Amino acid sequence: MNRLRFEIAKFRQDEAQLSTLGLPRAALLERLESRRVALVGNARALAATDFGREIDMADLVIRLNSAPMPAARSHGSRTDWLAMSTPVPEATLRDRRPDLLLWMTAKRKRLPWRIARREGFHLNPADENARLRRRLDAPATTGLMVIDLLARSGVSRAALYGFDFFASKSLSGRRDATQVPHDFDAERLFVEMLLSTDPRFVHRKG
Repeated sequence: MNRLRFEIAKFRQDEAQLSTLGLPRAALLERLESRRVALVGNARALAATDFGREIDMADLVIRLNSAPMPAARSHGSRTDWLAMSTPVPEATLRDRRPDLLLWMTAKRKRLPWRIARREGFHLNPADENARLRRRLDAPATTGLMVIDLLARSGVSRAALYGFDFFASKSLSGRRDATQVPHDFDAERLFVEMLLSTDPRFVHRKG
């Protein structure tokens, strides 16, 4: 797909055309099979921990959006995949050097060509977003969308770091829970249910 076709498909919300971009879902799931994954959220509380070495020991480290990493001691140093719902500046991508970018949100008009055209790119299907939104009765955060993806994959272990459902706010911004369109209580219950039913998942808290 060239840029003109991409821009037309975005304007028309042509999911069939956009879904041809990048790595197909089946190939993405194959890359997750039997992997030990560290999913690093952006809660401010993570900065007070010593989880960095543990995070870097995972087979695959996934970070979110601008992926703030204030210290290797708390956050580790690797970024294998970067999942986003907002365009991340090129300077951040050069610094983090992810092998794969995942565009998680259903808001296709936000997706820039510079990201979509990368060889290492995956577009989260819109129907997956819609299913999760119905379950939460609210738009899902990028983190929860990735948690849901991991739950539906064949990962052997998924450790969650930096997730406190906005109790300590986010390292990537100053807004509080009343200023964002997410239901953090619903997301917390979602994760608690997953932790109680799927032994592959662990929640690492400080």
